[in-house]
Amino acid sequence: METIKLLVHFFFPLEISIELFLFGLILLLFTKKQKAGKCLVTIGLLLLLAFSTYPFASAILRPLERRYPAIDVLDQRDINKLGAKYIVVLGGGQVCDPTIPVTSQFQPSFLVRLIEGIRLYRQIPGSKLILSGGSSKYEPTTNAELMQKMALLLGVKKEDIILEASSKNTYEEAKIIKDMIGEEKFVLVTSASHMPRSIALFKKLGMEPIPAPTDYLVKESTKMPPEGFFPNADSIKMTEAAFYEYFALIKEKVAGRI
Repeated sequence: METIKLLVHFFFPLEISIELFLFGLILLLFTKKQKAGKCLVTIGLLLLLAFSTYPFASAILRPLERRYPAIDVLDQRDINKLGAKYIVVLGGGQVCDPTIPVTSQFQPSFLVRLIEGIRLYRQIPGSKLILSGGSSKYEPTTNAELMQKMALLLGVKKEDIILEASSKNTYEEAKIIKDMIGEEKFVLVTSASHMPRSIALFKKLGMEPIPAPTDYLVKESTKMPPEGFFPNADSIKMTEAAFYEYFALIKEKVAGRI
């Protein structure tokens, strides 16, 4: 599985652009196939330009992020309408470094998920937070444990926190949480781009999550500033996120999990 994940990265936006550029450069420098070399270099450069500009990045990421609307619990009627006892926050990336504050050990998207979960927890009286996610072989602390540490610092009661700290991926999170809460209604918090895959995995197991997407990378605006048409690292990040989720959706579909 690790090998497959590594191979897939060769087809990600930045990687494939550089690969085409390098292959073209090799042809130009070491062979007589000058036309093919120029063609590959040109395609690689054009793809890199497209992948790193906001109009392209937002166009491919928006369908994922806007599949489910965000929720905002404003009054008691909204709370009653949800009817959820649990708020599930799915894990994300982290780097456990004891020499830096806990807030800096989260990947930005992971921290946003937790904050959204805590926001909903505070607005839904009597709810419990299920913090989900195990650890990779590179990290000693699980996603769930790191989230619990941060949640306690932010004033969440320990008795209101339930940990799921053994899963390695979203599919395992769905299976384990199904065993934990059965048919109970729950709010599912994760990044907006990750939500379509997460909802599909939970529903395949017969659960009915209430989607609460957060960590939006595509921000709607009446007017886009001119610098949005220039290549930038943020747009590459958005394109990478879209590619990752589309590849993951294909993988789960082939595996029969969604």
